[in-house]
Amino acid sequence: MSDRTRRVELTAAAETLVRQLAARHGPVMFHQSGGCCDGSAPMCYPRDEFRVGASDVLLGRVTDGTPFWMSADQYAYWSHTHLTVDVVPGRGSGFSLEAPEGVRFLIRSRLLSDGELEHIEAEPPLPTGADATR
Repeated sequence: MSDRTRRVELTAAAETLVRQLAARHGPVMFHQSGGCCDGSAPMCYPRDEFRVGASDVLLGRVTDGTPFWMSADQYAYWSHTHLTVDVVPGRGSGFSLEAPEGVRFLIRSRLLSDGELEHIEAEPPLPTGADATR
């Protein structure tokens, strides 16, 4: 995915937190479902403890190869945006690894430029959970 248009990245604060969480819990991953329980916020899980669905979309990899997955329904709404994961004070979902830290991950987005969209259209489709199980 290295030659693809970058669809997701982390702020410096989010990178630091991801590294701290990985040091404590082992490799981690992000998933954004769009469902209940802070569904608009990216959730951080131990990589081996969350199974992505066949239709989930791999937007990219962030700090230290951390995968960022999004549900297909949510991707339909966000496919024209670039996402930046930030961390802010406050309590997020009890399911995400950062919850006990008194902070939560937050998505900031911007519309992709015409050039980025043009490049994306020429790229192969993003991998899905179905591809990950093959």
